[in-house]
Amino acid sequence: MDNQSKADVKYVVGLMSGTSVDGIDAAVIEVTTAHVGERAIAVRLLAFENTPFPENVRNQIFELFNPENATIDKVGKMNMWLGELYADAALSIIKQSGLQPSQIAAIGSHGQTIYHAPEAHYVDDYNLHCTVQIGDGAVIANRTAISTVTDFRVADMAMGGQGAPLVPFTEYLLYTNEAQTLLLQNIGGIGNITVLPAKALPSDVFAFDTGPGNMIIDGLISELFEPMTMDVGGEIAAQGTIIDELLCWLKEDEYYTQELPKSTGRERFGKQYVAKIIAMMKANDWKATDVIATATYLTAWSIADSYERYIAPKHIAQRLLIGGGGSYNSTLLLNLRQLFAPHQVEVLTQEDIGGNSDAKEAIAFALLAYYTMEGLANNIPQVTGASAPVVMGKISLPHHRPTTGG
Repeated sequence: MDNQSKADVKYVVGLMSGTSVDGIDAAVIEVTTAHVGERAIAVRLLAFENTPFPENVRNQIFELFNPENATIDKVGKMNMWLGELYADAALSIIKQSGLQPSQIAAIGSHGQTIYHAPEAHYVDDYNLHCTVQIGDGAVIANRTAISTVTDFRVADMAMGGQGAPLVPFTEYLLYTNEAQTLLLQNIGGIGNITVLPAKALPSDVFAFDTGPGNMIIDGLISELFEPMTMDVGGEIAAQGTIIDELLCWLKEDEYYTQELPKSTGRERFGKQYVAKIIAMMKANDWKATDVIATATYLTAWSIADSYERYIAPKHIAQRLLIGGGGSYNSTLLLNLRQLFAPHQVEVLTQEDIGGNSDAKEAIAFALLAYYTMEGLANNIPQVTGASAPVVMGKISLPHHRPTTGG
């Protein structure tokens, strides 16, 4: 029995740096599976830590979000630099977990998105929609001597998908409930929701980006409350009141009524969008705290509107489970609970059920990498819009592979 158990257990590292560019989330998970490819899978988090980016790295990443600044030499340098930083984060979390690098089956690294253009763009009958994540897998693999999976999104896009959202695949594996319809809302830079109907099959799952998560809030805080980069705990938003005129303008963005599948990013809700809000604030002499309160409410509204528009007509949910950095914003959570109360949907955080809001996406990319290494499809086509299931991720092999430790 012990030998069978050992054969079914693997250790995998997941690395994630999101649209907020706060730093690198690193997780080590233990994956236990009875039948690979079926849903008889269990995941246990062994260790997690977040490593903030050095300020000069964060600033240079933000420069690359503007395509005019993202010259080949700058992108190439940052691709290698992030590979080094991701490798350091992987080795640090492996040490913290008490394991040796030789015991790790794979590393899954999402990379840092610097450009995401998922909408169809045809040239000579070829769909040239694209996405760019940097942080080179070969660097990570050769610094750690561990096979590394990166660049997950492009395989889905090659099959006509949007390359996002990807986490719903792992949420289906880990959260499907026999009795309840569950909504899993991640609030990072962008908000994304996964709908898991009770007793769901993979074909029942759907997901999409709800709109801005922390991105607009963080952008405004950085401009209006320098040197702060985020509204810690939602304390600034709690001091303000909602500006109806601004909220009405924000709600008019066409993204909120687009048909599914859909995804979005900094290209829509980034620096240029924040600049428009600040220009309106100055023209109308609005208080900065009121602008933050309104932007915070917008994020909550976009999630509730998504439920009413796309989900409730098909599935009445019992629970909304919040993860990501937004789960620590008390004002945002209060807004969500108020908006979902009429629907009798319970709003909880990952911590409320014994989970870890920060670790959730790093765990997801570790699990996605596990499936890649097993040669198993790891997207959900009806979620991303892909025409078929695919094995996502590019595998970088190290220069040598140490013998597995005992």
